[in-house]
Amino acid sequence: MKKTKSSPIAAPKRPAKGARRVRSTGQGSRVISATEAARSFSELLDRVCYRGETFVIERGGEPVCEISHVKPLRFTGADFLTLLHSLPKPDPGYWQAVEKATKQKSIVPDSPWER
Repeated sequence: MKKTKSSPIAAPKRPAKGARRVRSTGQGSRVISATEAARSFSELLDRVCYRGETFVIERGGEPVCEISHVKPLRFTGADFLTLLHSLPKPDPGYWQAVEKATKQKSIVPDSPWER
């Protein structure tokens, strides 16, 4: 049996890594499957860190989480006051219990090491 040389068939060019599996949400985020995120996690983190990109990770076509830069926490004094005012007010029995507990505490003697 004689072998014939067949013409080489060029393989279709594969899109750049991640290009075929990542789509944009129109809000600056890109959507990527959980499988692709797991396969290219290091690259994903690099893109978030160095390019400032944001990714929405989907599992089974449903969004599960978002990976983006950590935003700095801002908690001002005004935020603290708002938090305090949002807490329920303690009843008078609470303050009586606090006073009673503090009166029952024994006084800690001075340390001989601090003289």
